[in-house]
Amino acid sequence: MDNQQPKDPQNPSGPVAVKQLKVKVDRDLCIGAATCVAIAPKTFVLDSEAKAIVLTTADEESPETIIESAKGCPVAAIIIEDEKGERIFPK
Repeated sequence: MDNQQPKDPQNPSGPVAVKQLKVKVDRDLCIGAATCVAIAPKTFVLDSEAKAIVLTTADEESPETIIESAKGCPVAAIIIEDEKGERIFPK
């Protein structure tokens, strides 16, 4: 993971604030397909357990890209909420 550091080392899979979004990866659902990494490589990387974690560089990614990466997850393991705590994806 060179300089790919988790945004929150205590909770590498979130929930973490990324711009106006709250991003969380459900580690129980995550199967390590890495679709999120392919779509949003500045936001996600797989850890040593092949589970997605949210990176410090996530703020460099557009909110639209982060939402698209969540939609690309085959098991809907990425939960996105807005700043009010309302779920954007999955609905």
